[in-house]
Amino acid sequence: MTDSKYFTTTKKGEIFELKAELNSDKKEKKKEAVKKVIASMTVGKDVSALFPDVVNCMQTDNLELKKLVYLYLMNYAKSQPDMAIMAVNTFVKDCEDPNPLIRALAVRTMGCIRVDKITEYLCEPLRKCLKDEDPYVRKTAAVCVAKLHDINAQLVEDQGFLDTLKDLISDSNPMVVANAVAALSEIAESHPNSNLLDLNPQTINKLLTALNECTEWGQIFILDCLANYTPRDDRESQSICERVTPRLSHANSAVVLSAVKVLMKFMEMLPKDLDYYGTLLKKLAPPLVTLLSAEPELQYVALRNINLIVQRRPEIMKHEMKVFFVKYNDPIYVKLEKLDIMIRLASQANIAQVLAELKEYATEVDVDFVRKAVRAIGRCAIKVEQSAERCVSTLLDLIQTKVNYVVQEAIVVIKDIFRKYPNKYESVIATLCENLDSLDEPEARAAMIWIVGEYAERIDNADELLESFLEGFHDESTQVQLQLLTAIVKLFLKKPTETQELVQQVLSLATQDSDNPDLRDRGYIYWRLLSTDPVAAKEVVLAEKPLISEETDLIEPTLLEELICHIGTLASVYHKPPSAFVEGSRGVQHKRLPGSAGSGESVDSPETTSTAGVSDAPPAVIPSQGDLLGDLLNLDLTPTTAGPPPPAPSSGMQLGGMDLLGGGLDSLIGAGFGAAPAALPASFSAPVSGGLDDLFDLGGGVGMPMGAYSPPKSVWLPAMKAKGLEISGTFARRAGVIQMEMTLTNKAMSVMTDFAIQFNRNSFGLSPAGPLQVLTPLSPNQSIEVALPLNTSGPVMKMDPLNNLQVAVKNNIDVFYFSCQYPISMLFVEDGKMERQIFLATWKDIPNDNESQFQIKDCHLSSGKMA
Repeated sequence: MTDSKYFTTTKKGEIFELKAELNSDKKEKKKEAVKKVIASMTVGKDVSALFPDVVNCMQTDNLELKKLVYLYLMNYAKSQPDMAIMAVNTFVKDCEDPNPLIRALAVRTMGCIRVDKITEYLCEPLRKCLKDEDPYVRKTAAVCVAKLHDINAQLVEDQGFLDTLKDLISDSNPMVVANAVAALSEIAESHPNSNLLDLNPQTINKLLTALNECTEWGQIFILDCLANYTPRDDRESQSICERVTPRLSHANSAVVLSAVKVLMKFMEMLPKDLDYYGTLLKKLAPPLVTLLSAEPELQYVALRNINLIVQRRPEIMKHEMKVFFVKYNDPIYVKLEKLDIMIRLASQANIAQVLAELKEYATEVDVDFVRKAVRAIGRCAIKVEQSAERCVSTLLDLIQTKVNYVVQEAIVVIKDIFRKYPNKYESVIATLCENLDSLDEPEARAAMIWIVGEYAERIDNADELLESFLEGFHDESTQVQLQLLTAIVKLFLKKPTETQELVQQVLSLATQDSDNPDLRDRGYIYWRLLSTDPVAAKEVVLAEKPLISEETDLIEPTLLEELICHIGTLASVYHKPPSAFVEGSRGVQHKRLPGSAGSGESVDSPETTSTAGVSDAPPAVIPSQGDLLGDLLNLDLTPTTAGPPPPAPSSGMQLGGMDLLGGGLDSLIGAGFGAAPAALPASFSAPVSGGLDDLFDLGGGVGMPMGAYSPPKSVWLPAMKAKGLEISGTFARRAGVIQMEMTLTNKAMSVMTDFAIQFNRNSFGLSPAGPLQVLTPLSPNQSIEVALPLNTSGPVMKMDPLNNLQVAVKNNIDVFYFSCQYPISMLFVEDGKMERQIFLATWKDIPNDNESQFQIKDCHLSSGKMA
């Protein structure tokens, strides 16, 4: 007969009957009663009133009965802490039982009873179990330490359990090693600065030895621990990879992903010209492919992880394209993920195959999948230039199907293709215009309006087309309204005589009849541009646009590095760092891949870089909008020189000194590159003056050496805030010239060029003495040192703090803003000279409110002794 009989409903007075049965002298009757109690507890009935009676049943040699009683105890100990103390003596006794199963059961239950009152009584039994002769007891006790640490961390540290856990890593039994590693890792996560897992080559060797013999979950614990180790050199890295590689053929997918994580991390340290590197790449593909033959849920997890791997190392899966072709019975979430990976693997070699698949997908019945397939065709065109013509032809074929959502998606991606390949495929515009009336989605309407405005000179009835959109202007979404405003302004600049009435109408709608601040502000800017200087307006509105990149949908490099370190966890499925979704996670650490072989890159994250020397506070990245917008809009974005300031523009329209219609930062790029002033060797021969005797005779200088101290570089602009551009820097005074010394690092996937820099108004008028000189393109993963000479002839505005400097840096990707603080000492001249009359006049100019007087008593120093 099965145990289901215990779950059937019983008559009233059940508790009283159970109480009597629990106190019966017959062992079999007592066991039956405990089973009934556990059954009632399982279905949610409150049987806590039986606590003392159940605890009395602990005194038994029957293992089955003892397990049931311990189960009851774990469930109700927290609600009956005073009664739970009754069980302490039994725990102590059971921990010395000759049966290892009972000893292990006792120590496991001890760890699950989360009652502060009894934890201190359990320390001695736990200590004995940690050194038990049976490995089953030791491995159970190792996990118990982690549970006890969660209840009372201080008690565990005082009792020396952490040191005992570290000793268990050297245990002869692999499962004990695995559980010790799991427990230490758990404790280390909640105390990231404790350095509990002090990994060294000897420890790593022990873990790798245990890896081959422990259970699958033990292997996962050990592999995750290995992933936190940074090898000393490429030889050690290769040795670890060779011993981890056999785990790739394991039947458990979690073991496979943990092994992949370790290999992906340690591959960073292997030279790419090494034969083993190529061998390892080939070995990584088959286990990942095998994961895709599992059930859909596992497939999805595998695909999300493969997506990260392909972004980091596409060469691993480049020959496995067919595996990612969609099957008719795949769930939609698997289909969409496969589609994404297909685009990432698309290349000139396989593009024909990929396009044929995508065209097939675009005729499916699943609307979301079809939309994604059409977008994928556009992404292929942008990624593989040789396929662009074939992609455009495929998109036109799809437009001819007249399926509404297909047409709209096709128009959106064709707009992107126009951005990537200007003046190449504009012959299809006529076909697009034929479908104007069928567009009802905001993104598609905005894309079509952009195309009409951008190529207005090639479309005879462009004004009529845009006017048709204007009729329902207030019913359109903000995205369409903004695009329509810009498109009509473009049309006006190209055909001013024919469209004057149209542009006035749209400007009036945008500025006077709209409540949307974005739309209203853009309308006013266009209105003022057109009314003050149409020529300049043409340069601004019709300026050549930067080409879009196929890498816009890639995960930002520093985030990708962190996610690679979390392969096989939820972070790799969400594509978000653990700190983004783990609440109250004090133990979440930001991880990074080690520097590649020979790069010398630090393993520490940029956030941990010291900022000593200027200020204890880290440099703040200025938001692109907010209360600083006014100041940043007032930037004088013309090249700064050491000479007199340029005359004010004669235009009647001025916005706080800013030349809205000028070349802006672009003018810096066209300013040409001069030679940077060479930094002279520091001289320490400056004489020291004689103190107060020389206060008004500053002939001897103030004793500041020519090569004054300059603080170490700190990260001013992290790569995550600047699309892959990281700027570290410091300020120095060399040979009488203030220098802004920077290291520019490209952590993005594309080349960076056309660098320029500008400062906001600041307390001491600091401004660049010349253009930012980056003479060569900055390739991915490359760094370059730049020294920018500064002067103090710029516009002045008091900052808070006084030495705060707001900086705008531009390159071919975007404009980025950050703030930093310079040491006041950089402004001090070396000789410290000031004419007597100037000094006195300056002293008098300081308001009396700013003067403080102090009387120094009992001071017997002469002027010659004062420093």
